[in-house]
Amino acid sequence: MNTLATGFPVADALKPRGAARVGIGGPVGSGKTALLENLIPRFIARGTDLAVITNDIATKEDAERVQRSGLIAPERVLAVETGACPHSAIREDPTLNLQAADLLDLRYPGLELILIESGGDNLASSFSLDLVDHWLFVIDVAGGDDIPRKRGLGVLSCDLLVINKTDLAPHVRVDLQRMVREAHDVRQGRPVLLTNCATGEGIDAVVDHIAREVLFDR
Repeated sequence: MNTLATGFPVADALKPRGAARVGIGGPVGSGKTALLENLIPRFIARGTDLAVITNDIATKEDAERVQRSGLIAPERVLAVETGACPHSAIREDPTLNLQAADLLDLRYPGLELILIESGGDNLASSFSLDLVDHWLFVIDVAGGDDIPRKRGLGVLSCDLLVINKTDLAPHVRVDLQRMVREAHDVRQGRPVLLTNCATGEGIDAVVDHIAREVLFDR
């Protein structure tokens, strides 16, 4: 049974949607939480009023990791336990995430941005547009340079494809240039950005993308 682990009662009637909602999806181990942890301080430094929702199947581990990080007030991080495949709570029935986001809007009237991290899923995972305004899909070079050629729904349909762990390319025999070229080809020119979350390389470009395309900070 799906369980919302917010720590607060969910109001029967919540205020209309307020803050912009950005989804972060991708396979297990691609670096979604690491990306999230890099995005948080940069948005806060820009003065963005921010909150976070994380999804896990049967734990609150990712939420607790972010809460302990010191990057954001712990009460601004809510956990959704999906109880099933992660994509079920971000696509088929996003009710729990919608409730969590509405609750954050209610508790923080000036909220501007909610980052919603999916649990790790496969290349076919995607976000319902009832839940998010914009979404990122994170893959990593250790998964192989053939990921774009597999044409997974996440790779094809996300608003921004993030190729992470670029520093590992020579160690896992990945042709990074080909991977990027093929990603641009299958996405027909839609945005692709490269990151190394371990060093912070490329994160500013992701922040700029979200600020420009979602927050309209030009």
